[in-house]
Amino acid sequence: MQEGGYGMTRQAEHKPAAVPVGGDSAQATQAGDIRSRWDWVEPSVWTNRMLTALEQGVKGGKWFSLMDKVYSERNLRTAFQEVAANDGAAGVDHVTIEDFEAHRMPNLRQLSESLRNGSYEPQTIRRCWIPKSGSREMRPLGIPTVRDRVTQAALRHVLEPIFERDFAEHSYGFRPGRGCKDALRRVNELLQAGHVYAVDADLKSYFDTIPHASLLARVREKVSDGRVLHLIEAYLKAGIMDGPDEYTPEQGSPQGAVISPMLSNIYLNPLDHHMAEQGFEMVRYADDFVVLCRTPEEAERALAVIRQWVQDNGLVLHPTKTRIVDERTDGFDFLGYHFNRGRHWPRTKSIQKLKATIRSKTRRTNGRSLEAIITDVNRTLRGWFEYFKHSLKPTFRTVDGYVRGRLRSILRKRTKRRGRARGADHQRWPNAFFAECGLISLVTTHATACQSSSR
Repeated sequence: MQEGGYGMTRQAEHKPAAVPVGGDSAQATQAGDIRSRWDWVEPSVWTNRMLTALEQGVKGGKWFSLMDKVYSERNLRTAFQEVAANDGAAGVDHVTIEDFEAHRMPNLRQLSESLRNGSYEPQTIRRCWIPKSGSREMRPLGIPTVRDRVTQAALRHVLEPIFERDFAEHSYGFRPGRGCKDALRRVNELLQAGHVYAVDADLKSYFDTIPHASLLARVREKVSDGRVLHLIEAYLKAGIMDGPDEYTPEQGSPQGAVISPMLSNIYLNPLDHHMAEQGFEMVRYADDFVVLCRTPEEAERALAVIRQWVQDNGLVLHPTKTRIVDERTDGFDFLGYHFNRGRHWPRTKSIQKLKATIRSKTRRTNGRSLEAIITDVNRTLRGWFEYFKHSLKPTFRTVDGYVRGRLRSILRKRTKRRGRARGADHQRWPNAFFAECGLISLVTTHATACQSSSR
């Protein structure tokens, strides 16, 4: 594994393909082929016949009669399993996942019936605020009830393949078979190919500002089932409970709702294709995107196109966070990494977030055993390394030193010494001591990973 690489093969994108015609054996082969091309779809919803129609194209380009697929009990059962696996807090009705699970089948039958007879209405969404990484600003999250999360997951099972079929190649966020590492790999490829001028764009409060009418119009381009459209609109207009206050949103799709990532991709998909048609190299992950160009003039043109599209579509570019940068001088941040001079490492906010997590687990008043603390810290370090393992070597030495310093401060406290770890503490509790206690070293882990890759 080389520094600068991303160590993963590119996932094949699911694209329409010609469907063979023939006898029984050909049809069996066709069924197996089409199922393998769409192996991520929910099988209780998407039959081989429907997948064939998806690839060949439906009459008029629009899908009818989808609601019965949404309220299918098989679909709802799978949807609940996904919601349960993601855990999450209770909504305004205070019903937890465990509460719902205790009466799972009656709850799902009742949900299915209410969707079938048209009596279902989404409940109010509970608003909560979480800190933005490395910032004093707070990020709004919307927490639907478990019942509504299950319904949204079932709805996503039905709609996602319809829109996924035509999503752009350079869109990576919240899509099957794609992820952050694919987007980061593409950025690295473009930088190495000489696209060193970056349009670092930021959509201000994107999820909270998506225009409802325009979003629904884009859904209607492919879906004509009025009941499904009504259900989506009901989710968008569901009341929001923010502390003691409740209001009805006039725009936006709240972060935290199961269906919001798909809707956000639907709304930005025209921008993806517009930029590609203009010849620009854009890499997008949800509302976070960069356009990489060979010259400053090309970058200026790209930014002008983005500004016009954003204005025409009811969105706003952040006035201070949107800029054009030369990667060889200032560099730019994308998906947790900082890119600069052909190299990349965790951006400052990523390091700050990691340190905050380590601090919370290594307070000097922590009453757990050292072994228990180290086990907990190791879980954080392994997850962090898995994402940032392609950083420069000094990154790992810095993190290792910080973690050991926190642990030495705990040991000072327990041996009746005041203050933080000092020079002599490195002799009292050397690095080898923590290794014997089971603390992983990111420097060693990185070296091992590089050796394994080189073989």
